Amino acid sequence: MKMLSIRSVGLSLSLEKGLPLGSGLGSSAASAAAAAVAVNELFGRKLEVKDLVLAGLESEAKVSGYHADNIAPAIMGGFVLIRSYDPLELMSLQFPVEKDLIFVLVSPDFEAPTKKMRAALPAEIGMSHHVWNCSQAGALVASVLQGDLVGLGKALSSDKIVEPKRAPLIPGMEAVKKAALQAGAFGCTISGAGPTAVAVVDSEGRGVEVGERMVEAFWKEGNLKAVAMVRRLDRVGARLVGSVPR
Repeated sequence: MKMLSIRSVGLSLSLEKGLPLGSGLGSSAASAAAAAVAVNELFGRKLEVKDLVLAGLESEAKVSGYHADNIAPAIMGGFVLIRSYDPLELMSLQFPVEKDLIFVLVSPDFEAPTKKMRAALPAEIGMSHHVWNCSQAGALVASVLQGDLVGLGKALSSDKIVEPKRAPLIPGMEAVKKAALQAGAFGCTISGAGPTAVAVVDSEGRGVEVGERMVEAFWKEGNLKAVAMVRRLDRVGARLVGSVPR
């Protein structure tokens, strides 16, 4: 509201959340993105995309820290590289429109508090792991731009710093990753801080099959019930889908 220079109007928002809380899916950013876009639409769409991201960042800072990992792609759609925060520099990475990218999201009935999962990360990392992960980050960006699902999957699955520390804290996660790859996924890793596991495939049919195997692995190896969702890459981001005249 401050960015819109509106200071004397009361506003009430009602949100229907389609994501489980504390799942590693960026649900707080989804809420912030929806609110920012809705308010901007309500008052004449005066703010640019970058302004909406900045507004969402302020909201995220109150909940999960000042980072644009989730809010930027939630508003902009697709893949977004955050080059800098001071000043904020965002780079949209365009996945080829002629190719499909499907995500399989499997959320177990398990709490993985972000604070706890962040505390599990090492304070220092070795040079070899640093170089390796930087290489995977570069490969991930190149694969996105080229529409290379094999390369994207390999990069996604090859973390040597974060996943090895967090996976043991989520019952069955290692077996879930193995099950996803054996079922035909190009790659699989932990979504955000977890506990959701995310795999990438090239068709919704394959996604359903991979999701079933991942759910089974969570139950068999982790004794956890889980729910699978199959979702296509959203290239647009948060937007107005309808309005009710007053």
